Amino acid sequence: MEKKRILIIDDDARNIFALSAVLRAKSFTCMSCLSAAEALELLHGDEPVDAILIDMMMPDMDGYEAIPLIKKIPSRISVPVISVTAQAMIGDKEKCLQAGADGYISKPVDVDQLMNLLNTL
Repeated sequence: MEKKRILIIDDDARNIFALSAVLRAKSFTCMSCLSAAEALELLHGDEPVDAILIDMMMPDMDGYEAIPLIKKIPSRISVPVISVTAQAMIGDKEKCLQAGADGYISKPVDVDQLMNLLNTL
């Protein structure tokens, strides 16, 4: 089985480090961007990406703004986007899904829940 390539978009390097460590231990390949703008630039290229984990609360451009832009990139329409948020309040999941996310996970990330999400993609 080919390794799935995951793009992690988060403005906090510690979150990227933690998620990458978990995913690599589960045989995923990880790339990361510290901003949505950087991620959009990467996604407009031809770098293979099987799934995207995006932090919803980032300065400059948050996940709610970035997800619709990612989904407008013709070559990325079918790439699943999972929103990662510390905002685990009622209505947040729906808000993320309305923005175009294919899945939702709250921080701190439950590894089993994340694996279940990624394995269904």
